[in-house]
Amino acid sequence: MMTVGFLSSLLVAPLLLLASGVPVFDPNNGTVPLVIWHGMGDSCCNPLSMGAIKKMIEEEIPGVYVRSLMIGKNVVQDTENGFFMDVNQQVASVCQELAQDPKLKGGYNAMGFSQGGQFLRAVAQRCPSPPMKTLISVGGQQQGVYGLPRCPGESSVICDFIRKALNSGAYTDLVQEHLVQAQYWHDPLNDDLYKMHSRFLADINQERVVNETYKKNLQLLDRFVLVKFLQDTVVDPVDTEWFGFLKPGQAKETEPLQESALYIQDRLGLAAMDKAGKLVFLATEGDHLQFTRAWFNENLLPYLR
Repeated sequence: MMTVGFLSSLLVAPLLLLASGVPVFDPNNGTVPLVIWHGMGDSCCNPLSMGAIKKMIEEEIPGVYVRSLMIGKNVVQDTENGFFMDVNQQVASVCQELAQDPKLKGGYNAMGFSQGGQFLRAVAQRCPSPPMKTLISVGGQQQGVYGLPRCPGESSVICDFIRKALNSGAYTDLVQEHLVQAQYWHDPLNDDLYKMHSRFLADINQERVVNETYKKNLQLLDRFVLVKFLQDTVVDPVDTEWFGFLKPGQAKETEPLQESALYIQDRLGLAAMDKAGKLVFLATEGDHLQFTRAWFNENLLPYLR
C-alpha cells in the first residue's frame, strides 16, 4: 500500500533524488545488494514512489545494487498483480528470480513496503538461497489486517470492490484464489475459518502446523526491522506492523507480539530472535508510508550499509 501523500514528505530534496545518473554496480565495492518490494496499488518503477526510493538509496550508498521487484511483464501487470495474483505464486516467482540473479549470490538485504513486507518475509522463510541478511518491513501487515479503512492513491474503486468481497466471504475459495488482500485477511471473530482457509498468512505464521524449516530460515536473518506508522489510516489494526494484533474472539482490544501465542509458543522463532537482539522495533509519526528522507537516512539506512 502506497499513499500519494508519501511523495510530498519523502522528496524533501527532489532535485537531489532525481538528478544523479544510473549508478555503476561493482560487486567488489563492499556494499550489500538490496531487494525492494512495493505495496498495494504501487509498482516497481513509479518515479514518485519506488523509483524515487531506489534513486535515493543509490545516492546514499554509492555503487549499491538495488533490485526493485516487478511482478509481471510491465508496470501495469505489476500494479494489477498486487491486487489479483495469488501471493504464493508471487513469492515463488520472486524466489526463482532472486536465485537466478548472479549479483545476489553472496546475499542481500530486503526492504518491503506495506504488503511487500510480509511477502518478503515469506521469501526469507521459504527460500534461504541466496541468503537474506537484513529484512526491513516498512508498514508491513505481519499479522494481517481486519479492515481496509482507506485506500492509497487512485485505487478507491478497486478497494471498494475489495471491501465488499472481504465482508461477504474472505475465506471462500473464490475470494482466496483471486484477491491478494483476502490472503492476509485475519478475522479474530472467525479464528477457525482463518486458520483453515487462509492460503498465505496462516501458512507463513504457522497457524496450522509448525514448519520447522520456516522457523529455522527466519532465524538466519541478522536483523528483522519492523517499522510502525503511529498515525496510520490505511492499516487496521496498526499494531500488526509490529506483529501485534487483535486478541482472539473480539475486535476491540489488541495485544503486542510479546503477549501473543505466536511469541509465547515461539512458533516462528520470533522470541528467540528477540532475545538474540535480532528484532528491531521502530516507530515514526505520520500516516502510512509517510516519512522524510532525513528520517530514512537516520533510522533505516544504517541497516543497509
